[in-house]
Amino acid sequence: MNNKRKNIKQQNILQLLLGLAVIVVLNVFGSYFFMRLDLTSEKRYTLAQSTKTLLRNLDDYVTFSVYLEGDFPAGFKRLRNSTREILDEFRAYSDFVQYEFINPSKEDAAERKAMQEELIREGLNPTQLNVSASGEKRQQVIFPGAIVEYKQKKTPLHLLASQIGQQPEVALNNSINDLEYNISNAIRRLTATTKPRIAFIQGHNELKPIQIAAAREALSEYYTLDLVNIDGKLNSLTSRIEIDSLNYQISNKYSVIIIAKPLTPFDEKDKFIVDQFIMRGGKVLWFIDPILASMDSLQKADKTIGIGFEVNLQDQLFKYGVKLNNDLLMDINSVPIPIITGNIGNQPQYSFYPWYFFPLLTQGSKHPVVNNLNAVMGHFCSSLDFTDSPGIEKTILLTTSQYTRAANAPVLISLEILKEEPDESLFTNAYMPVAVLLEGEFTSLYKNRIPPEIFQEPGIGFIGQSKQTAMIVVADGDMVRNQVHYSQGFPFPLGYDQFTRQQYGNKDFLLNAINYLTDDTGFITVRSREVTLRVLDNISIQKNKVTWQLINTVLPILLILITGVVLHVLRKHRYTTRSGR
Repeated sequence: MNNKRKNIKQQNILQLLLGLAVIVVLNVFGSYFFMRLDLTSEKRYTLAQSTKTLLRNLDDYVTFSVYLEGDFPAGFKRLRNSTREILDEFRAYSDFVQYEFINPSKEDAAERKAMQEELIREGLNPTQLNVSASGEKRQQVIFPGAIVEYKQKKTPLHLLASQIGQQPEVALNNSINDLEYNISNAIRRLTATTKPRIAFIQGHNELKPIQIAAAREALSEYYTLDLVNIDGKLNSLTSRIEIDSLNYQISNKYSVIIIAKPLTPFDEKDKFIVDQFIMRGGKVLWFIDPILASMDSLQKADKTIGIGFEVNLQDQLFKYGVKLNNDLLMDINSVPIPIITGNIGNQPQYSFYPWYFFPLLTQGSKHPVVNNLNAVMGHFCSSLDFTDSPGIEKTILLTTSQYTRAANAPVLISLEILKEEPDESLFTNAYMPVAVLLEGEFTSLYKNRIPPEIFQEPGIGFIGQSKQTAMIVVADGDMVRNQVHYSQGFPFPLGYDQFTRQQYGNKDFLLNAINYLTDDTGFITVRSREVTLRVLDNISIQKNKVTWQLINTVLPILLILITGVVLHVLRKHRYTTRSGR
């Protein structure tokens, strides 16, 4: 018996020493090799490779001052905790990431006001919450964002995404989805040393500088931006490098060009220049109106006509893979506009009515350019169809809602429709595409048909088949146009409607589109990750409240008791059997 106890004791000591040795070896191994395990089904704690590379290349401290501390509702606490978790994950890959959580709602009123004013100056937007406490409701101003600092540079980081028409839980979930993208994007914006060059094309009565001021401001944070008038000059978009007296090389000056609502036709030489820019691998973002319609005409009369409009680009786009349809889209799910309904004294009184010609466009696919994107405000949109273009991959990005009507030109546009209830039987053209992505090797419009006036010009360096490239075509010229204050004349942010005071997703769509076209796909694909929102069924909870309370309180105790009884019986049976032997 003594020998048996001695052997058991030796085995226990040996097992203890072996366990300690394993722990020591694992710690030594871990000090040389970095590894993290993510056991979640969505891999929510696994950073994208592009994010890891960005963090490992940091050469100085990046500090996040996060203003998400305080007494919040459960949803905002989840956003706060998720922000802390993702920042901890960033710190695991770089010692240069630092953060602190700050409560901007200080008890001292003067300090609180000063801090809030400072945050607004820094670019953080406040949000008002209705909070219930001790049976009383009160409003609380919070700043769901952060100020990011790097080498004496600062940038605001908004952590709460505005999701028009979405439930608050969905908006919060989408905000959590985008945390890695938004935080890494802030770091990239601060640490970038070189910027890709992009250009707005001018010279064909495109949108005026004041109308693209917000777009230019948003893009200038990431890109070097030019306004370029082609004017028939072969070198307007390309550079010619002389190798020797007989040889030369032509390359593009810009990564992407933007053609925003031209109102006068492109001549063949300008089209040729754009075509050859594409053939050399250049990317294009087209905002084209196939129908001429404007709200300005409705300022003078209650009716106007939308007519077909040709800027001599339709054949070029048809060759590349997309057809601009000669229609206007009307959508019940649309942006409201103000209409004067009366006067009180000298002050006009307004009411808002959905204007079917301004559809709210939503994502037509899970592509990273539009995934989790807020609704985009459209203006007199047309639909698109794909053409037979072998080798070109086509992706729908933005569509109308299921309640859409496609009206062929000429289209009567009348404010009278605001007074009538929509007849849903007429709105049967569901999910009409308005923005599409084309990717592949494009065939030149001028292959085997170069115009004589261009063919005779020296040094054209004609290419008939493009490199692998991409373009995005939008059948709405005004999608990239910002509103201008109706009395003071200053531009509003892109996507902001001064009448409803709503912020739509036009700016994010533009940034995502250019981000994707400039081949910065490593960051934008982070947006395609989705974290499943597992919310409680409140209706079921209310109906079966007692049942769920019992399950959560009594059941665990019963399970412990049953387990204890079973173990006791098994143990008693085992020792009884041994004694019988």
